[in-house]
Amino acid sequence: MRLDKPTGVLVLVWPTLWALWISAGGQPDPMVVWIFILGAVMMRSAACIMNDLMDRDFDARVARTRDRPLVTGKVSTREALSICAVLLTLSFSLVLCFKNLTMICLAFVALFLTATYPLTKRFLSLPQLYLGVALGFGVPMAYAAQTDALPKTCWYLLVASVFWTLAYDTEYAMVDREDDLKIGVKTSAITFGRFDVKFVMACYAAMLGLLAWIGQTLYRGWPYYVGIGAASVAALYHFTLIRDRDPEKCFKAFRHNNWIGACVFAGIALDYLRQLYF
Repeated sequence: MRLDKPTGVLVLVWPTLWALWISAGGQPDPMVVWIFILGAVMMRSAACIMNDLMDRDFDARVARTRDRPLVTGKVSTREALSICAVLLTLSFSLVLCFKNLTMICLAFVALFLTATYPLTKRFLSLPQLYLGVALGFGVPMAYAAQTDALPKTCWYLLVASVFWTLAYDTEYAMVDREDDLKIGVKTSAITFGRFDVKFVMACYAAMLGLLAWIGQTLYRGWPYYVGIGAASVAALYHFTLIRDRDPEKCFKAFRHNNWIGACVFAGIALDYLRQLYF
């Protein structure tokens, strides 16, 4: 997945915000929230550079990506590596602000997963699964930052985030399916073939169903489920966009995923707000 667009940043931020609010009982430390958002922006930028460095030969052979800076030579490999190093250093400095060993260990795991994801497209039939784990690591990091613990709910949220990534990044992969087939890149859109739309919708259903179950285990109120309901409507809208596999509509569905993440977060935040003040 291309990570240098606003969509790429926000789909990381939303699950992290879900975890920050739930782990803190609706009252996360504002400074922690800002640190995580800033860290997400910097890590996304670094991940984008690492992805482009490893994929620049492939990108040159795909119509949508052949004008990327590393492909055209507008940015040199040395410049890209230097910028990436600065971003990673700044991101790690934010982790050190917490003085939390669990956070530091999780940060190293997240970095490894993010850095190695581009390689998985060479040999894994479902690289989106690997990407989902990498993108979802903000969830356990959020729990570690605020509670210094990793309860079961934390891992359930991570799994929900992975299902979401499988859904939206398969939509993204459907855009480049023909080019990916030519150059030999593996994606979920290619692996599932004519069942790609069903796979996307099944992943949305698994994500939303798991979030609803989490709500039950935490005894959440009606705003929480209204948020999930709104996200479900958005997911159904995606079906109307991707069912004909038109690349432009599939890309529109991918970008629309910000609304799904926002709906879930709004439900979580409003439910805790209702509980705390009303």
